[in-house]
Formats: sequence, C-alpha cells, structure tokens
Amino acid sequence: MSLCLCVSVCVCPVFTIDSVTLKLDPSGEVTSGTLMNLNCEVSVSHDQSNPMTHSFNFLRDDVLVYSKNTTESAALHQLNPARAANSGTYKCQVIVQDKSKGSRTHRLTVTGLQTPVLQVTSQILFEGDEVTATCSAPDESGSLLFHFYQDQEKIKQVRASGNSVGTRLELKHAGDKHLRCYFEITMLPDAGRSNNSNTVMVMVKELFITPVMNILPGKDVIEGDIVEFVCRVVNPPSNVTVFLNKDKRVLKTASISLSHSLRVLAEDSGEYVCKVERGNVQKEAYESIKVKELFSKPVLVMKPREVFETERFTLNCDTDRYSHERINIGDVKFSLYRNQVLLTSGGNYTATAHPSLNGNYSCQAQAQGRGQTKKIFKNSTQIVLKAKLPVSVPLLSVVGDRLILGKPFQLQCQSDNGSLPITYTLLSPHRQAEFRVVRRPWDLALFNITSIHRSSDIHSFSCKAENNPSQPYMKSSGDHLRRTATIIEPVSRPVLTLTPKMGDVAEGEDLTLTCTVQRGTPPITYTWYHTKSALPLLSKITNDMRLSHSFQGVSREHGGGYYCVTNNPSNDSQRSAMVTVGVKLAGWKKGLIAAFCILLTVSLIIIILVKKCLLPFRRERTVELSV
Repeated sequence: MSLCLCVSVCVCPVFTIDSVTLKLDPSGEVTSGTLMNLNCEVSVSHDQSNPMTHSFNFLRDDVLVYSKNTTESAALHQLNPARAANSGTYKCQVIVQDKSKGSRTHRLTVTGLQTPVLQVTSQILFEGDEVTATCSAPDESGSLLFHFYQDQEKIKQVRASGNSVGTRLELKHAGDKHLRCYFEITMLPDAGRSNNSNTVMVMVKELFITPVMNILPGKDVIEGDIVEFVCRVVNPPSNVTVFLNKDKRVLKTASISLSHSLRVLAEDSGEYVCKVERGNVQKEAYESIKVKELFSKPVLVMKPREVFETERFTLNCDTDRYSHERINIGDVKFSLYRNQVLLTSGGNYTATAHPSLNGNYSCQAQAQGRGQTKKIFKNSTQIVLKAKLPVSVPLLSVVGDRLILGKPFQLQCQSDNGSLPITYTLLSPHRQAEFRVVRRPWDLALFNITSIHRSSDIHSFSCKAENNPSQPYMKSSGDHLRRTATIIEPVSRPVLTLTPKMGDVAEGEDLTLTCTVQRGTPPITYTWYHTKSALPLLSKITNDMRLSHSFQGVSREHGGGYYCVTNNPSNDSQRSAMVTVGVKLAGWKKGLIAAFCILLTVSLIIIILVKKCLLPFRRERTVELSV
C-alpha cells in the first residue's frame, strides 16, 4: 500500500520500476572458497526530487537469504567464501512502496567441499574405553552427515544441523587405531562427499583383568551340603565389577571380589560363571559342580490308574535311590497330601472312590543326612483323581422322533450319565452289530438304518453302553422306540371307482367318484383330477381310508378321464389308474328327437302323395287349354 494518502496534506509520488538486474561475479560454476559477488541494480522513474527507498531481497531457490533497504540504486551481497551449500538458483526482488519487480534468475554451482578437521579427547586408552571425537567443517553450512572410520572400517555416522559434531566412539581391541572422518551435505546429494579429514592415531592398551573362581569344599558334593563360591580378580584395576552367574541368571554381584554360599540341591548341578566387567570389556572364568542326590524324587503311583465310583484304589509313594554315605533307606519319611492338605503320614493310602475324594494328590519325602543341620524336602508329581461315573442304561431313539416305513432313518443311542469314553453297540437279529465310541461331550452315537417295512420291526433294535471293562454293560430295548417314535406308513396306491359302476351316465343324473387306499397312516389327503384341467377338482384331508366326491346333475362337460392322488405325512404321493366317464342324452331328449323324426317322415309322405294326385289333373287341364 502507499505510504501516504492522496489528500491535501500529502502528495503521493508518481513512479514506475523500469528494470531490475542481477549480476553474478564470477558467474556460472565456481570452486569452493571463491569470493562471490551478487550485485542487484534497479532503475526507477519518478517525479520526486529526493531519492526513493528501495528494498533489495536476494532469494536462493525462492528462499530469502539476504535483504537490504537503501536509497541507492544498487545493493551487493557477498559469499565470502562460497561453499557448496550456496549452490542454487538466485533472483533479486526489489520493492518500492507498493510496487515490486524481480530480476531474471541465475544458476550458481559451487563445486568441491571443505576438508574437515578431526579432533579426539585422548589418544591413549584401555580396550573397551570410549573416546569423544569431533569432526568439523567451519566454513560449510546447512545440514551435514558425518561419517567416522577406524582404519578401513566405518564405525559410526551422525547427522548434524550445523557444521560440527561430537560423538563417542568405542575402541574394543588393543592396538594402534587410525581415526578419520568425512561429510556430505544432506540437501545437496549431487555435491558428493568431502575429502577425508586428518588422521588421528589412538593407542589402545590391553586391559589385563583375570577372574578366578574357587569352590569350597569341592566340586563333588551331596544335597544339603553348604558350598561357597569365591569370585575375584587378580591385580584388579579401578572400576571393576564382578558377577556370579548360572544359566544366564545373576546370583550375586560386587566390586573386585565376592563370596556366595548356597545349600545345594541336585538341580544346582552345572556350570557357574565368574564374570569381570570394566566398561565394555568382559572376562570370564568357568567352573562346574556335581551335586549327588541325598534321595531321589519320590514317585506317587495310583492303582488302578483309572477308577470308577465305588471301586477301591491304592496310593503308594516311594523313592528308588538314596545316598548310602549320609542316610539309610528308613531315614526317608513320606507324607500324602490331597489338595495340599495332609491326608496321612506314610507312603500308602487305600480308599473307596467317591466324588468327595476327587482332587490333586501328591507325596512329600523328607530326610536329614548325617552331619547336616537341615532336612531336605522333595515333592512328587501330582496325580489328579477324578472317579469315573459308571454308564447308565442307554435310551434308543429315532432321530427326528419319526420314521417312515421303507425309507432310511437314524437311531441314536445315549446314556444320561457315565464318564467318557463310552462305547455304544447297536444290536439287531437281522444285521451285524455296529459300534460307536463317544469320546467328547458333543459327540453322538448315531446309526444309519436302511429301512424297515413293518412297524413291528422297530422292536428288533436294541443298544448297549459300556465304559468300564470290569463292569457289566447296560442295555436298552426297542420298547422305548415304539412308545416314543412316530412310525408313518406311506399310503398304498389308491383305487378310483364310479357310481354308477358302468361308467356311463345320463345327463342330469348324479355321479360319485370314490378314492380308496388299503394302507397308510392318517391323516390322508385325497385329491381328484379331471383330464380336461390341470387344476384339481377338490382336495380333502381325512383319517378315513376312503373318500368320495359327487357331481349333482352331470352334463356333457363332465365326460372324460378322472383319477385321484393320495398323500400323507410320508410325503410319498400315489396316483390311481384313470377311469373314463361317458355322459348319455337324457330320456326326454331321446323321445323328442324320435317324435320329430316321425313327424318329419309323415310330412314327407304326405307331400309325395299330394304331388302324385295332382299330376293327372294338371295333364288333363293342359290338353283342354291346348284345344
């Protein structure tokens, strides 16, 4: 906007920006370290006696890098020295009050990167120590990525927002190490990488730390003995930590040396590690001990292994090995527990299986060796006792609660009570025995039956169930099937009869169609059809074995073929043979036709006779007229 308002107290200048010119000296491509001048000139035409203020803005890749306000017609921006980060497309934008104009763009490419300088905090170290290394390129700018090398191996890279970075480097092995660094400009991958820095030699001295482990009283001991582990360092340097480990578990830790006492058990046998650590350097010593059992882990045995309710069972606890040097076999005492509650003091227990005795049984053995101050306790593996339930009398049922004679069906044998697995056997005098073993609660004992043809055949099936070989099986009979299952007999083929029986009926008379079946479970559906129509004449449901359909006063349209179809819950339809009905004329129609025929005949005879009588008269009359 204008800096003044065009009113009586202020006169607005009239001006125009003629041109803006940007010159690079030197131009094009230059090497890193070159003094670079960027000169921007502006030409403004105006009506003022005093010079106007110009705002010069230098842009690199459309980002402002330098700005200057002056009344001069030119402004200078120097890159001293030019670096690769200064590469880009430059433009000069001049603003005068509310007007702005820009120059043409110019591309500047600065090749080459500054050689970085590497410095370290110490050049003499012990192996495992860390040293702080600083890599810097003071004249570079932008985001830099520094790479650090030890001899020919790259050991680290660090990204920095400035031109210098410090980082800690770990030098693991003894010897002379040669360190160097170089950098890359993150935003200018085409600029490449810098030259390697100066090389700094660091001497890494070997760290002499030797761990020693002693085991007292020795490496071969018996359960209950107290063993002392001593872990120490020969000629320890400062800042040394000692660890005693077994199976990757730290038992104890201390500075310089440690002592650890342990009342050992058989599971304490194995290898122990004395580890010394200083910084990142670790040294280890290994020793193994063998702990002989005072007595072996007790074994709990139940006989029989599977027990049913009301059966007797026995628990016996014993150990098969012991140390003759420390104890006698009678020194081992046993206790039996149920659900972690003492059941009896001793190694034997006998009882009758009952749900109240179900639970987790275990045995504990204890003994104290000669010369030892504390007892050793050992527990057996638990035995879960859940008395099995004898199988109850099975029930044999029809799947779906109904069967159709002559059609396949399924039988299911099931006991309401009994522990799994249960073996079900389907028996019938007319077929081979079939077996089904139910092992899971959701399994079913299903048997596929091809068909039966008489209702009485269902009595021949029975099933038995057993889950305990030492007890008799339970057996069902087919009587339950007869009481619970719905047995459906399909209808036989119907017979369609007519009344009157001859099949011919006179118009106006009554006609009765009777459909009869010999067998079939009611209710039965009767349907009558006339061949002249695809639609049924009538359909009725009844419990009777026959049903009639009558027509009052038949007409000629009632003539033709008739048949009936029967069905019942078996959904097996049966169709009768077709019978043909002929419809005759009524008697009065026949009489009327006969009378009409007689009258017609008499009329014809009279006409003929009259013609014969009149013929001579006509001839005689003709002669007279002629004369």
